[in-house]
Amino acid sequence: MITMTPPPQSPERQEKLLADALAIVKEQAFEMKLNLDKGKLMDALKQASIMLSELRTSLLSPKSYYELYMAISDQLRHLELYLLDEFQKGRKVPDLYEIVQYFGNIVPRLYLLITVGLIYMKTNKSLRQSLMRDLVEMCRGVQHPLRGLFLRNYLLQCVRNILPDNVEGGDGEGTVKDSIDFVLMNFAEMNKLWVRMQHQGHSRERERREREREELRLLVGTNLVRLSQLESITLEKYCKLVLPGILEQVVSCRDAIAQEYLMECIIQVFPDEFHLATLSPFLKSCAQLQPGVNVKNVVIALIDRLASYASSPEVASSPSQLEALFTIFSEQISLIIQTRADLPTEDMLSLQVSLANLALKCYPERVDYVNTVLENTLNVFERLQISQVEYNSSVSRELTRLLNIPLQTYNNILTILKLSHFTPLLGIFDLEGRKNMAALIVNNALTNGTCISTSNEVDLILTMISSLVTEEESSSLVEEDPEDFADEQGLLARFIHQLRSDIPDDHYQILLKAKSHFMKGGQKRIRYSLPPLIFSAYRLAYRYADMKEQDNDWGKKCLKLMEYSHGLAGSLAKAEYPDLSLRLYLQGTLTAVQIGFPSYEEIAYEFLSQGFSLYEEEMRDSKSQLSALTLLAGVFDRASIHFSEENSRPVRNQSSLAAGKLLKKPDQCRGITLCAHLYATINPSTNQVEDAQKVVECLKKGVRLATQCMDPAVQTQLFVELLDHYVYFYEKGIETISDNMISQLIAKIREELANLDSSEETEQITKHLENTLGHLKGRSNSGIVI
Repeated sequence: MITMTPPPQSPERQEKLLADALAIVKEQAFEMKLNLDKGKLMDALKQASIMLSELRTSLLSPKSYYELYMAISDQLRHLELYLLDEFQKGRKVPDLYEIVQYFGNIVPRLYLLITVGLIYMKTNKSLRQSLMRDLVEMCRGVQHPLRGLFLRNYLLQCVRNILPDNVEGGDGEGTVKDSIDFVLMNFAEMNKLWVRMQHQGHSRERERREREREELRLLVGTNLVRLSQLESITLEKYCKLVLPGILEQVVSCRDAIAQEYLMECIIQVFPDEFHLATLSPFLKSCAQLQPGVNVKNVVIALIDRLASYASSPEVASSPSQLEALFTIFSEQISLIIQTRADLPTEDMLSLQVSLANLALKCYPERVDYVNTVLENTLNVFERLQISQVEYNSSVSRELTRLLNIPLQTYNNILTILKLSHFTPLLGIFDLEGRKNMAALIVNNALTNGTCISTSNEVDLILTMISSLVTEEESSSLVEEDPEDFADEQGLLARFIHQLRSDIPDDHYQILLKAKSHFMKGGQKRIRYSLPPLIFSAYRLAYRYADMKEQDNDWGKKCLKLMEYSHGLAGSLAKAEYPDLSLRLYLQGTLTAVQIGFPSYEEIAYEFLSQGFSLYEEEMRDSKSQLSALTLLAGVFDRASIHFSEENSRPVRNQSSLAAGKLLKKPDQCRGITLCAHLYATINPSTNQVEDAQKVVECLKKGVRLATQCMDPAVQTQLFVELLDHYVYFYEKGIETISDNMISQLIAKIREELANLDSSEETEQITKHLENTLGHLKGRSNSGIVI
């Protein structure tokens, strides 16, 4: 096996290697021309051999190698012209053809042999047939993929103008059949070399090799282009000699990249009449291609070509012929389905898939054509009395392909709504099939950023994807994978944000329509679907607030949105999602105070009180209680400036009471410390903390609770956290927190730290303390003893 060393160099390194090689080529080409001018042919050939030796490199990328190859080919042209002139003066060609075969390295030797052989064939037509066969066989000596490809390309370029292109040739001159054999043999060998590139080197560099192969594919395709240019190739010869030879090589190479490119190349380079005459063997070969080949693209390309051919002036007397093309295909496919009783259902659908491809390729603006295909498909199921197909069956897969074609072509689900038979076809799938298609529809909308901007469209779309939206009786009989369910509902939750309108009132109607659908989702689904609806309502409330100068009813509309959100959050609470519901209530509190619509304080207080109710009634373990209390305290701290003392006092007292009821002492300590911030409300008139005494009481109680902890490390950590709070309030100007209090707490922490065993936890506590002390050291005029 010939190994191909990949070029791992950077672009700068590639440029350096190429520049060095081109410098050598330029130098040797100059010497070669100098010797040719002096008539020293052997010396010139030696210089040419040295120049050609640069093509033996394995370090250049295909792009750089191509530049080097072109530079050398240009120089060989000078040698070719010189030899032709010399041989016309009487120099013997056979002698030189024999001599160059003794050059040392095979790559330079074969390039020179092809160059001399070209002159030999031009000056002696009787030997063309044998020389062509000789050269194409000798090129097999180079099996390195990159070198071999360019060598054979050079051979093809040299002989392209002297290939026999006549039906009857003279003695040894050859006929068009010899040209076909020569090009097909060269094509087969080049394709083998091209395919072999994919299997050289490490698997992690597969993508790079694929990119390099894409750069070189034109070299292989040039053989087919040259065949198509031979004027003596008749339809009969194409059917018997050309296409079978090409298809045999395409199928046998078993490489997806090569097969897809070469099948498309066949379609592009040969005449339409040839395709019409060989449709059967071509499509038969399509069925034998590798699984990785996108056969759909190949077939669509052929349909495109034939459709264009059918509408060309040479074939049709008027453009109306193209308009009838879809109708003709539609009628013929329907006739086949009706008359072939033995035709499997999945094959019937495959015919409809082909028809849909034709409609969308040739008539992208004619949505009614695609709708006709869907209607014909629906009629097939009705005639066969098939009401449901199982997920992952062959019929289900073909039906999925059919519905995917307009979905992926239009990339706009609003266009899909115009296909009146799309949703009825979705109903033929079983539950799993409907969910799969619904996920594809939702993904398509998300990928393309499609917005559904009217309540009627929302109703149609959510009906179409109802398998994801609502709880169906059959779903209770199927055991769903929790991760898959979470993924599909997460996808749907993202899609809910696409249900929006630029007109706020229309957006509100969309929210109402969406609620009517999603409330049917059952307890499991509303966990995912209601939060995005609530946040969408909050965003809409902000939009109304921005429009208050233009809309006198903005406050009433904001109030309705808050009531809408309050009700949905309550539904989540009843469905036993207290954590989620609490967070949504608290977000509603912040939304209300930030917007500031009339009566916002009462609404904000209602949301906050609902959060406290959930805390008291639903939170059971100490960890979740502390987490919820932290959220409640944080939200109240931000919203308290908007609350009257009448509403603020119950919140503060309830928070302190809740903190004191936490089960674990560390949680009690942290909860009480949080409550200190609730009493630290700044009076706008005095710019002082209103209830400084309560703040200090909470902090002192936190110290007492920390002292009661039995674990020394936990106790020390709590002291350090308390120190942070003391420093915070000290800097806020609470006079009852003195330098001495903070100094004593620092001393206590140092004492406790000295008694702790060395551990990672101790290191973290020490680092925390050092950061706090570092902050204190930066203060001036401080009497704190650090």
